[in-house]
Amino acid sequence: MTKTLVKVGLDERSYPIRISSGLLEKIGIDLHERNIGTKYGVISDDRVAALHGSRFMQSLTDAGIRAELLTFPAGEASKHLQTVTALSSELAQRGFDRKDALIALGGGVTGDITGFLASIYLRGIPFVQVPTTLLSQVDSSVGGKTGVDIPEGKNLVGTFYQPKAVYIDIDVLNTLPADELRGGIAEVIKYGVINDAEFFAFLEQQREAVFALQQDVLTKLIARCCEIKAWVVEQDEREGGLRRILNFGHTIGHAVEAASGFQLIHGYAVAIGMCAAAELAVCSGCLTTESAERIRRLIAAYGLPTAIPANINREEIKKYLLTDKKTVGGRVFYVLPERIGAVKITDQVREEDVDTVLAA
Repeated sequence: MTKTLVKVGLDERSYPIRISSGLLEKIGIDLHERNIGTKYGVISDDRVAALHGSRFMQSLTDAGIRAELLTFPAGEASKHLQTVTALSSELAQRGFDRKDALIALGGGVTGDITGFLASIYLRGIPFVQVPTTLLSQVDSSVGGKTGVDIPEGKNLVGTFYQPKAVYIDIDVLNTLPADELRGGIAEVIKYGVINDAEFFAFLEQQREAVFALQQDVLTKLIARCCEIKAWVVEQDEREGGLRRILNFGHTIGHAVEAASGFQLIHGYAVAIGMCAAAELAVCSGCLTTESAERIRRLIAAYGLPTAIPANINREEIKKYLLTDKKTVGGRVFYVLPERIGAVKITDQVREEDVDTVLAA
């Protein structure tokens, strides 16, 4: 199959990221050759299952692979321990054992739930990522972060558990709702800000091509994001240092998302968080006003929000900031841009500057 291949190099736990048009119906052939599991449990939300489930399951059957589909209700509201418990019981009732494997067919919620489930079911079975949203293709499907939400905050319960392979079919983006596509672009912009000024400029130039879902542009875009994330994960798999740069926009973004009752989609919250982080960087004196405006302008150009909605309580946001999983000893760590293409990690941000940015 014609494809772009990116590798995540983690010694014996290394795995490929395959990026191609029309890949969904060919995954079974590759899985058959790799022999990751005797039987596969395909985990999907009910919305993605309705769109792609039958076709994907048939492709596995045609490749001689035994697989069963398990679904849960779509949405962030399902990303909790009760869903993991219910899926665990279903796997046990269907006789899944340690020689079997899971496949995450869906977006970031599905990938996080499936990865977490795979890491704890029978003390760990293999799993494969088949991301169906732009956000999950460029970010959450790569790197091994899994987790679920609890009332106190987002992703506070989880594990680091790497997949055996990631399969990215860019054609599935044709069925993606417009807001989900824009939400994915927020994570794409993140990579340009934290690591690649040339890629940031590429995004400035290719807006129309991205929204037109031009295959060559999407392939290049997705591959570059995966390359950057793979490079970071290879150096810091468990977020001891460098990997924290991937949280650009997420510290305030996650707090805004939680304070909205998860009514604000993740990508939109990250977009808001990136604008807030850029403003904090200006207040801290490490970023020019011009660069902050350039970041905000690109985010706005892709139809993403740049300010916290007025109806979200600012004190609630501050409460969630203190329970963020990246907070240590009561100190909130922020990823602040120093220029487009480079960021720093710091807990030296004045509370009055945070208050000013949240109030803006």
